Amino acid sequence: MQDEGTLHRSHPDPATVPETASASPLAVGGRPLDSLATVDSLVADALRLLHGRGSGIGRTVLGLAGPPAAGKSTLAHRLVAEVNRHEGPDTAAYLPLDGFHLSNAQLDRLGLRARKGSPESFDAWGYAALLQRVATERFRDVYAPDFDRDLDEPVAARHVIRPQTRLVVTEGNYLASAEAPWQQARTVLRELWYVDEDDDLRDARLLARHLGTGDAPAAARRRIDANDHPNGEHVKAGRPLCTRVVRVPRLHPDGDRA
Repeated sequence: MQDEGTLHRSHPDPATVPETASASPLAVGGRPLDSLATVDSLVADALRLLHGRGSGIGRTVLGLAGPPAAGKSTLAHRLVAEVNRHEGPDTAAYLPLDGFHLSNAQLDRLGLRARKGSPESFDAWGYAALLQRVATERFRDVYAPDFDRDLDEPVAARHVIRPQTRLVVTEGNYLASAEAPWQQARTVLRELWYVDEDDDLRDARLLARHLGTGDAPAAARRRIDANDHPNGEHVKAGRPLCTRVVRVPRLHPDGDRA
């Protein structure tokens, strides 16, 4: 039986491997940075998970972790689209942690509205339970929620994992966190990639995001400093638990969602 937090793959958990890569100038948080990764190479790696050793007949779940505005959702959507283009419709599906944001009503009840996006503002146990369903239920549709930025609320059943789906790409800030229930969630992941980005660029993306949803400049700045920044620092601590560190090619230079 796997220990909690062990990635579901045949090679060792990177957390148990000596961090010799940290001597490299390309190493980030004890993991080698794939500085030359391209969209095509990342898609090829996702296809490898479908066809390589250990793929078998089960469903493969690939996780993407990283701080806010690093480009996780941009990469996840591109991987899903490209795998489906190569392998056929519904071969790959998308499952975002953001769909498990607590509603604004629940955040208000808990006094967490100003900390929206922090670890405690998610239904983390619900997310972990859905990942288990995705990994084990192969003969019926499995629906997944999303987060609607226009509504500023989660919405139910926007995404669907079909019985024929063989790869699920799930992404979110806290997939590499050490706390429960993130360890349990990681037991179903074949690999977990840490999506890295320069803090200055993430800050600019976050500012554009908050201004775009109606925040005044001063309010947007306070929101980043008081909430997004500490959330990002929390996420960075999980880098050593990831399989690899990648930088997302600038697919959408005007700003990425996650």
